[in-house]
Parts: sequence; C-alpha cells; structure tokens
Amino acid sequence: MISHANELDPWPDAPQLPGPIIMDQRWTDALFLHWRLPEAEAAHFMPPGVVPDVFDGSSWVGLIGFRMRKAGLGSGPAIPFFGDFNEINVRLYSREPDGTRGVVFLSLDANRLAVVLAARAAGIPYVWSRAGFRRSAIDDSIGFTVRRFRDGARSDFGAVPDLDTVAADPLSVHLTARFGLHTTIGRRTLYVPNTHAAWPLHRAEVTRLNDELISAAGINVSGPPDSVLFSPGVRTQFGRPRVLLP
Repeated sequence: MISHANELDPWPDAPQLPGPIIMDQRWTDALFLHWRLPEAEAAHFMPPGVVPDVFDGSSWVGLIGFRMRKAGLGSGPAIPFFGDFNEINVRLYSREPDGTRGVVFLSLDANRLAVVLAARAAGIPYVWSRAGFRRSAIDDSIGFTVRRFRDGARSDFGAVPDLDTVAADPLSVHLTARFGLHTTIGRRTLYVPNTHAAWPLHRAEVTRLNDELISAAGINVSGPPDSVLFSPGVRTQFGRPRVLLP
C-alpha cells in the first residue's frame, strides 16, 4: 500500500537546459493515470544504458493525456495549426547510472500527421490517430479518446479533478518531476532534456476507463489505476539532446 499521509516531497529544482532551445510548448489539461508494474517487466522496454526507475518497490506505467498548445521551434513563435493538438501517451520511467531520471515512451498518439512524421524521424514512437479531448459541464470531468486508424487500438478515459486537494506526496512528485526522455536512434541511446516549473497537481477520481493502448504497447495491467492526477498545465522547453556513453 502507498501512504498518502500528509507527507510532502519538495519539487526538485528544474535543470538549466544546454543550449540552444529546440522546442517551446505548453501542456494543458493533463490527466495522469498510473499503475504499478514489476521492475523486471519494465526492464524489457528500457533503451541500452538505462534501467527502470523504481518507487515503493515498483516500476510504474502511465497513461497520460494532455492538450498541446502553442508548440514552436526554438524560442520563436508558436506554429499555427500544427502547434495545437491532443496527445495521449503510454510511458515508463527510466534512470541512468548517474541518477539522471527520464521517461521512456512506448507510444504517443496525436491528431497531427506532420507532427507524427517529424517525431518518428527523431526516434519518438508517435502514432497518427483520432485523438480527442472533452470537458463535461455535467460532472466537471475531463477526458481523452483515441481511435487509431485501420481498426487499431482505442482508448477512452476520464476523471473528475478535485481542485481543492493538492497532490504533493512523494509518489506524485516521482511520476511527474521528469526533465527529459530516453529514446533510441539506430544503436544510440539519446537523452532529450526539458525544463518546466513544478506541475500544479490535484488528485482526481476516474469516471470512465476503457483502454487498449497499454496492452497494445505490450504491457498488461488490471484494476483501477493506483494514482490519478490532474494538472491545468505547465510551459516547457526542450534543449539539445546528448548521447549516452557506453
């Protein structure tokens, strides 16, 4: 069992990016659903040179939906139309030998084909899908839907945020204080750093969950998620990637 007793974890200082700035983005209306995962299972998906990052004896797999807003190249203006889209990703958590923490994406569904093609060329496993966002005026819930083309995997999940409850416990910080991603291009493992302010996090209660994305990525989970979080969002910037040395 995870203790959520009024224990608070300080948000780590956001790193300074190695220049130049490659991308500037805003992530809004983020919904984080997480399940425990055996460390040995997560290890199968780690790029060379990194291992699963463990909390409370477990690795964790996340199903995360958010709205990308005002994405642009460098520190210039946002790209019209292509800089705004919905994204739903499945991710694991990674750690380098020196302690640097990151995420490993198993899939990222988005509804902008040009974005998907550009990201896949950079080794990031984007999937072109019908990716939707909806907000209910009836129960104040938010949610995301995915419909992959050619009868591929689907997902439909939503939750009601508790905006009166702040989530600052160690697990919530562990799952969201991530300042980079690990990916593989050819035989090289890259770390792509980013920086952003602390996520303003709130607990949330799931109202619907029918997901095939996690199983499509090769992982099986059962039951309700062990952690459900909502954030109105943050602004983030990405810096120059580096190659992990053997």
